[in-house]
Amino acid sequence: MNEGSPELSDDETGPESTAEPGETPATEPKQEDGADSPAPTEQSGSLSPREKVRTFPTTPGVYLMKDAEDRVIYVGKAVNLRSRAGSYFLSAAAEERRTADLVREIADIDHITTETEVDALLLEARLIKDIQPRFNTELKDDKTFPYLEITTREDFPRVEFTRTPQTRGTKLYGPFTSAGQLRETITVLQKIFRFRTCGLDIEADDEKWKWYRPCLLASIKQCTAPCNLRISKEDYKKDIQKLRMFLDGNRTRLFREMEKEMKTAAKELQFEKAANLRDQIASLKSLELRGEIDTHQQPEVFFIDPKKGMTGLKKILNLPDLPRRIEGMDIAHLQGGETVASLVQFIDGLPFKHGYRRFKIRTVDGVDDFASMREVVSRRMRGLQQRGESFPDLLLIDGGKGQLNAALQAMRAIGVDPPMTIGLAKREEEIYLPGESEPKRVSRDSFGLRLLQYVRDEAHRFAQHYHHLLRRKSTFDERT
Repeated sequence: MNEGSPELSDDETGPESTAEPGETPATEPKQEDGADSPAPTEQSGSLSPREKVRTFPTTPGVYLMKDAEDRVIYVGKAVNLRSRAGSYFLSAAAEERRTADLVREIADIDHITTETEVDALLLEARLIKDIQPRFNTELKDDKTFPYLEITTREDFPRVEFTRTPQTRGTKLYGPFTSAGQLRETITVLQKIFRFRTCGLDIEADDEKWKWYRPCLLASIKQCTAPCNLRISKEDYKKDIQKLRMFLDGNRTRLFREMEKEMKTAAKELQFEKAANLRDQIASLKSLELRGEIDTHQQPEVFFIDPKKGMTGLKKILNLPDLPRRIEGMDIAHLQGGETVASLVQFIDGLPFKHGYRRFKIRTVDGVDDFASMREVVSRRMRGLQQRGESFPDLLLIDGGKGQLNAALQAMRAIGVDPPMTIGLAKREEEIYLPGESEPKRVSRDSFGLRLLQYVRDEAHRFAQHYHHLLRRKSTFDERT
């Protein structure tokens, strides 16, 4: 992800110099208007697969699809089992080239719940490796499997992403189906356990490391900087042991040991250590309860075929032409006070960084996303109108019905005939359209939806980056 954006003024100025909250989960999969869902395969003395997924919980887990001979043909993971598994029984999934063959063969479906999304990712990897389902094509070639690898024979063990694991001296987790999600998982866990991911050969008794300059990860407190000997070999290995306990699923024991260690540190007046342990426990429990990787780090942009994405959107939204110019907007708050907004621009399905803009919200006091959205949409559209520039083919608002209505109200208030404007609600990835009370749900594998997610996540990243720039500036000003 590119975080090197320059400082801008408080109006929409200048270009930038780079993936689930708030919506209630659907109680059951909905089919698209005007389309027939694939006919269910009836099971003797049991529910059909389509009916069965409606009984699935809305928690993280793994789902297993089976054919008529009860063989597992596909294993997948989900943050919300009912929603994710249910998406395969929408009409779009039966038509989508990537999923059509699979959908035709689904005769039964089962699930296994997990505590977190991370657990679902690990369980999915183990099941695919053991069962080798026919439709999990990502894991056909052993040489390309991505793994999480922890070295075990170093003074300060490394945690790495690798496709070529060592045959000895390491602890492996995987293989994984998604390289992007594995990288996200490592980033999330590094913020909590602060392990190193570099390739340095650090020896605890080598004095030269006392003079080594640590990387940026130490400054932002995502690494304990063993390269500068800021942590002892023993304490660092304790952190790695906690990480392994978490990955192995020993949550109860881990929390018990960490809480005991925290109380001991406090009793011995080691308040900084006790505070660090307290924060680690809180972060781990937050991850366990929410079960969402992307609430703990900014989304990683994934590859998508731009042309297929635009073609998919043209079909999904019933547009007369391909949406060649898409703009996305998002709102972010500075410590619950100062509010900022972002605008990103995509041309022919790809980010156009010179079209990125940032805004400080001027007219809204406190936290009011709807009012903030009305302001930023009004300023953007009025600016385009005054300069005689064209409106985007598609305007994407990060949010559900409320945010979408706020954007439409803003354009009507200034006499602008709105371009095609939609909202994308993150938790269920539902599309909200003007004048329609119910959201539109499409296959999670749709190229059109993936392009929308790309735009939405990039707008979120850009807004958060501006938010962090202002927060750092505010903190610096307070200290000077």
